[in-house]
Amino acid sequence: MTTSSTAPTSSVIPTLPGHYYTDQELFAREQKNIFEAMWFCVVRSSDLPKPGSFKTVQVGSENILVTRARDKSVRAFFNVCRHRGAQLCAEESGEVKRAFQCMYHAWTYDLDGKLIAAPNLTKMADLDRVEYGLVKVHVREWLGYVWVCLADEPPSFEEDVLGAVTERLGALDLIDNYDVAALEVGRRIVYDVKANWKLIIENFMECYHCATIHPELTEVLPEFADGYAAQYFVGHGAEFGEEIQGFTVDGSEGLDRIPGVSEDQDRRYYAITIKPQVFINLVPDHVIVHRMFPLAVDRTVVECDWLYLPDVVASGKDLDKSVELFHRVNEQDFEACERCQPAMGSRTYAKGGVLVPSEHHIGAFHEWVQNRIG
Repeated sequence: MTTSSTAPTSSVIPTLPGHYYTDQELFAREQKNIFEAMWFCVVRSSDLPKPGSFKTVQVGSENILVTRARDKSVRAFFNVCRHRGAQLCAEESGEVKRAFQCMYHAWTYDLDGKLIAAPNLTKMADLDRVEYGLVKVHVREWLGYVWVCLADEPPSFEEDVLGAVTERLGALDLIDNYDVAALEVGRRIVYDVKANWKLIIENFMECYHCATIHPELTEVLPEFADGYAAQYFVGHGAEFGEEIQGFTVDGSEGLDRIPGVSEDQDRRYYAITIKPQVFINLVPDHVIVHRMFPLAVDRTVVECDWLYLPDVVASGKDLDKSVELFHRVNEQDFEACERCQPAMGSRTYAKGGVLVPSEHHIGAFHEWVQNRIG
């Protein structure tokens, strides 16, 4: 196997200091320089089924309106009326027929963001309806999800997003085998985690804790019981146990296998981190996608989708055993993160803790955070 980086020689290396998880000023810098500057995955494309469907999402310090236009493309705008700054849409989701209208002074915008109506608008002939339309946000669709970037000049989607998958799997086309965009949401669970977003990422990146808190997962993936950090090795997928039939809470048979999954990928689990807020989990019969929304220095909402073949979802087959495995993993992980958060402000953690050898790759994540926020 090849590694994605060279491990340090010291058996333990330092973590970030505790205030990186509690300091409001640092969190504000993370919002500006990470969440508002990078590609951020916001909604499943199917959450916008037809023109006029919309969702509002929090990206850093900004609220963003995501909608489907008449031509069925996805558009995103800052959720701010250009007249006096009222929030245009207060609902988390909904549908409009033709336009968005501000409740304050009735300024009205079409699905492309253009200003199309306002009281006495005809008396303001010099008002440019495009210039005073909603402020647009860069949008991409990939894997059946909508990704936005608030930066004036967005970074390369190919390098930052697709590149993260290539770095993990060794080749981008290996994720294409799962045809993620064509899968359907079989279950969605939203977790409100009282912990800093970095604690959640760090947890997802290592398996030193797996034998301690994930008995169901280590039964299905025995190598995880040894603290094996699967994400550290390019192209490696954790293999199911010999007696395990499927990626289910009791190891029983799973659901219909995704046709494109290769023999090499069968009976294996792959975990991918796409910074700053997406986790992708690939198994033969379904895909699990986590989207994190850091709302405060000590609060992160995580939306988790379980995606299956459309025929599986339409058939009404029982998904419970399939969903329950990673739902338990999520609850176990998030409880651990919430146990860590209060201690981040302790004087005993002022200089941080340490990373053991199987966690050394997390040090690269810490360096990345420090470089991003300056």
